[in-house]
Amino acid sequence: GQGEGGFELTIAKARALRKNATDAEMMLWQSLRNNQLAGCKFRRQHEIGKYAADFVCIEKKLIIEVDGGQHAVREEYDKERTDFLNKEGYAVVRFWNTEVLLETEAVLEKIYSLLRPLTPTLSPCGGEGARNDPLLCANEGERN
Repeated sequence: GQGEGGFELTIAKARALRKNATDAEMMLWQSLRNNQLAGCKFRRQHEIGKYAADFVCIEKKLIIEVDGGQHAVREEYDKERTDFLNKEGYAVVRFWNTEVLLETEAVLEKIYSLLRPLTPTLSPCGGEGARNDPLLCANEGERN
């Protein structure tokens, strides 16, 4: 093991991952941070076991991964990682960088739809067809 120094390496690794975040990750983070989506708190590059999740809502056990082209060649690693995270009780959802950049609203709606059934009391817009914009709904009087 790495002992006490391992924690410092972990922090440095997380900082490096944040610093080198893709444009897609930065764009998505702007919509997830500060409890903006369904009133849920997300963290960036949060470690769970030996893995760092791109974005995680610990309370709702939901992990969002934003994948670039390199993930296509890491299929076995990603499967092992997802299996581990699932065993820890987390749902893992993956989006491609291009999806986040070109279909941002659809990606946010998908994330919101995954959070909403898990947070029925946090949806002031609730009900079918109440509103189409999850961000507007998420910002309406949820937590003060």
